[in-house]
Amino acid sequence: MSAQSNEATEGGLLLAIETSCDETSVAVVRGGREVLSNVVSSQIDTHRQFGGVVPEIASRKHVESITIIIEEAVREAGIRLEDIDAVAVTQGPGLIGALLVGVVAAKSLALALDVPLIGTHHIAGHIYANRLIGEILYPSLALVVSGGHTEIVLLEAEGKFRIIGRTRDDAVGEAYDKVARALKFPYPGGPHVDKLAQEATEEIVLPRSWLEPDSYDFSFSGLKSAVLAEINRSRMKGESPDFSALARGFQQSVIDVVTGKAIRAAKEFGARQMMLCGGVAANRGLRERLAALCEEADLPLLIPPHNLCTDNAAMIAAAADLKWRHGQFSSLDLKAEAVMSLEDWSL
Repeated sequence: MSAQSNEATEGGLLLAIETSCDETSVAVVRGGREVLSNVVSSQIDTHRQFGGVVPEIASRKHVESITIIIEEAVREAGIRLEDIDAVAVTQGPGLIGALLVGVVAAKSLALALDVPLIGTHHIAGHIYANRLIGEILYPSLALVVSGGHTEIVLLEAEGKFRIIGRTRDDAVGEAYDKVARALKFPYPGGPHVDKLAQEATEEIVLPRSWLEPDSYDFSFSGLKSAVLAEINRSRMKGESPDFSALARGFQQSVIDVVTGKAIRAAKEFGARQMMLCGGVAANRGLRERLAALCEEADLPLLIPPHNLCTDNAAMIAAAADLKWRHGQFSSLDLKAEAVMSLEDWSL
């Protein structure tokens, strides 16, 4: 199963498993593009009472759900397990206990069916979710914005990843959730902040963290602190904080920085296309601003629909198809990796 081939083969019928955080998902995808099924079981209601994901609880929920979700995905795809050409699974990065559930299930299935196993990078999945909706033009630039990741990734060719910018502290999704808690919203807070920002008629202007002039890195911890400072300043004056104006100010600061750096990077590296990837790609304000900037720059833009932005197994299958076509398979001693290099996962 660890055999490799230099010659690409036609895309196969892949069953993919995603359990990196708090969604249990299984998909069946043909040729890396045709989604036959994509079943997602979310744990949001379970973790909401704790204000965030509790890793141990997430792992237990995956154990409870994984077999049922596999059966449902196969049934919905209208296939038999024996029809599967390979089993793909999120190897990392993610919560180690959650990842282990998916990896063990994938190994067991691959062994039982005597088919190849493909350990897959979670962020590669978010990026190649765009291949499920359109053609990727190389070189392409991916703006990855999720709960745990904020990165600018250059794809110089198919399956060749080069990170040119990343967050130095909080990811965008983390910053949204922390600000949402300060604004008294439940977990997950991002959609609530986005909605409030869209409805706001006023804006409290907050700082932009551009860092060094030539840097493509990000930092959002100072912005989060600025929001808290505004709330405390209002309360010390005996006033009620204007949460809607704060939400708009926070969101505008985030959007200005991430889109500004992404567009600048696209120009510097000669990208033929921009891709928006990750759970925060569902943010309406971010989608609209990036679309406007790309149109102004005459740069084609791909953004997956909302159900392919958040964690799902179809995106894992889309990325794993790269490895399948090049005969790059994993051995059965594959280990889950809480921290995993995207660049090392390249073809």
